[in-house]
Amino acid sequence: MGVPSVMVLPLLVVVMAGIYYVYNEVIRFMSKSVVRNKVLVITDAVSGMGSECARILHKGGARLVLCGPSWDKLESLYDSLCNGADPTETFTPKLVLLDFSDMDSMEDVAAEVVECYGCVDVLIFNSSMKIKAPAQNLSLEMDRNIMDMNYFGPITLAKGVLPSMLSRRTGHFLLVNSIQGRMAVPFRTSYAASKHAVQAFFDCLRAEVEELGISVSTISHTFIKIAPSSSSPSPSPASSSSSSKISNSLLAYIFRKLNHGVTPEHLANEIVQTVNWKRRETLLAHPIPQLALYIRCLLPSAFFSVVAAGVKDGTMAEQLMK
Repeated sequence: MGVPSVMVLPLLVVVMAGIYYVYNEVIRFMSKSVVRNKVLVITDAVSGMGSECARILHKGGARLVLCGPSWDKLESLYDSLCNGADPTETFTPKLVLLDFSDMDSMEDVAAEVVECYGCVDVLIFNSSMKIKAPAQNLSLEMDRNIMDMNYFGPITLAKGVLPSMLSRRTGHFLLVNSIQGRMAVPFRTSYAASKHAVQAFFDCLRAEVEELGISVSTISHTFIKIAPSSSSPSPSPASSSSSSKISNSLLAYIFRKLNHGVTPEHLANEIVQTVNWKRRETLLAHPIPQLALYIRCLLPSAFFSVVAAGVKDGTMAEQLMK
């Protein structure tokens, strides 16, 4: 007896859900098997994405070196990972105080990171300093601070760890970068410049060391989405009216989509998969930012016109500044 046509769609949904579940379970199993016993270093491990990534990798049996600028937050993360963990399946994380704004300490920090386990299998660059302001409002000192945090700090750490990887002819650098390392938008001059610089460095490094057994991956994501707190104030009627006007604008729709980010959990899972498969490059963004990136490459004049038109709109400029 044949299956009634009315049952075809529900059965198809069930089958697809089953396939998706099996796929996720296989990926989860492979994630654990690939990172087990591997030495993984996470910079800014105390951030939302960093701590989520640490949780996944710790459960997978990785030997973690957690880096961050605050010792108290590192210890808090350490306690959360170790409480309830099975000591036969997991390793106790090691902690390293790392502040990319303190360039004088970077060589010593790089040496300390390598000494934790004698080697580094995967180095995940997660730290970032963000700022949004018109170019004329940013001092050169602020520009230098952003470049230290987002460019000079990470590449100094990479250069400090690289000799150890070269001697072993194995290793993996993974840069968690912003999509603004590939496409710049207004009011982020210094930030976008630093992200373009670090993207270019690791793209060049990939070509130099790939034949020596060292992998270099980059993940370009949109903004990290943080769940709003219950104490967040509700928008005023004036702002609601303004938002209503904005919602009628095509440009506003595009920039609103550009500001739709990814969750720390989603990004952390993507990092684990990138470590597993050693993907060279990953773009983690919704369709609208991806389309904007392609337009920037294929039709730059159109892209520049759209962006400039958005800045001319006072309300749009306010939205870009948020």
